Amino acid sequence: MKKLLLATSLMASVFSFGALAAQQISQEEVDHFKLVKIGTVNVSQSGGAISSPSDLHAKLSQLADEKGGTYYRVIAGRQHGPNFEAIADVYKNANK
Repeated sequence: MKKLLLATSLMASVFSFGALAAQQISQEEVDHFKLVKIGTVNVSQSGGAISSPSDLHAKLSQLADEKGGTYYRVIAGRQHGPNFEAIADVYKNANK
């Protein structure tokens, strides 16, 4: 019974953490929802740590969260050798 409770707690924490992560959006969504830009974040020269698009989006989401944003929009990105690099604008809802 204790193992089931522990497993359930761990799964709930994983899903709740994912729900709090900043989401990637498009310019059309920024305009439609009238989001407020609160800054810019960038990922570069990761030494191979950001070696896939999913790693890049996870890092941008983390940086946007740290800045207090709910959303991010990639404005530039590239693959440079084994690394993925990007710059993203960070947004939040206007009423928050």
